[in-house]
Amino acid sequence: MYNNTPDRQDTALSAGGVCVDECVAQIEKQNGRGENLAKMSGIVFNIQRFTVHDGPGIRTEVFLKGCPMHCKWCSNPESIHPKRQLGIYPSKCIGKEKCGACLKACPQNGKPLEFSEEGIVIGSNAACISCMNCAGACFTHAIKSWGDIMTVEEVMKEVMRDEIYYQKSGGGITLNGGEVAVQWEFALEILKECKQKGIHTCVETSMHCAYDILEKFYGVTDLMITDIKNMDSEAHKKWCGAGNEQILSNMEKAARAGVKLVVRVPVIWQINDSKKNLRATAEFIRDRLGDAVVQVQLLPYRKMGIEKYNSLGAPYPMGEEYKMPERSVWEENLLRIRDMMQEGYGIPVVAGSNEKLEE
Repeated sequence: MYNNTPDRQDTALSAGGVCVDECVAQIEKQNGRGENLAKMSGIVFNIQRFTVHDGPGIRTEVFLKGCPMHCKWCSNPESIHPKRQLGIYPSKCIGKEKCGACLKACPQNGKPLEFSEEGIVIGSNAACISCMNCAGACFTHAIKSWGDIMTVEEVMKEVMRDEIYYQKSGGGITLNGGEVAVQWEFALEILKECKQKGIHTCVETSMHCAYDILEKFYGVTDLMITDIKNMDSEAHKKWCGAGNEQILSNMEKAARAGVKLVVRVPVIWQINDSKKNLRATAEFIRDRLGDAVVQVQLLPYRKMGIEKYNSLGAPYPMGEEYKMPERSVWEENLLRIRDMMQEGYGIPVVAGSNEKLEE
């Protein structure tokens, strides 16, 4: 598989962290619009309607591109790099001889695209300028644009389509990523519009960002969803690409500021599911976050997103060898952890994300 982005060796899928400031700078460069207009437009890689797991009620979930973390179990690799990217699906291509629409649309006469001997598109190279013309021309969807530049107005138009469902169910909008703080100016404008229209707002964030950015969200966010992936900073860096000091500090500050929190704990078999780590997690939630926590959700690892990694020409970070035990085993393990956290630490913990949120 060939590289699918101009800066493949520098993308956020590689090892090591990418700071939020760098992500923001790359987005502004990608937009070519400068600081002022960056506040009104951003890069969105997906909008999902009728979601029910990321906040109360029926929601519209807006996914923003760019993330400074590199969690090896991430199922949305297209969310990591702050720039738009090409996703290549060779099995959908009917061949450049039969079609060739991508070549005709490319301003460089198709030089950035790579083809097999049979004329099937298999990737892109460093000549790609990310104009996405080829993706727009590909009617079989063998070439996909991961990320679209959208204005706040365009996002709100999608959000408002389901206003009646928010009113009936107590739902609203959830901003997700990537990391929402990467495009914080764009995100804030969306949230402000939603609050003006009386729509419940939720932000899902790793909290791996400067606190002065995070606190800007408080006045326009009704609920924040965040993760505790590992209490050991070195282990956190190994599996997520960055240490956890800033994350835990921001969680404490958010709790003290009165922010309502949903804390998610991804339970990864033989990686972060030790008694020591889980007890340290429960102690932190009880002692440092306290009543700010609306719900703690224990989430199982699921092997997802492999096709998307392939479309980006990237290997699946967890590898082919890593496997979870049988469903009955990990389900029983989640319930055992839930009982330990409930009975031993008195925190509002559930297994999964299906139980109703009581704010």
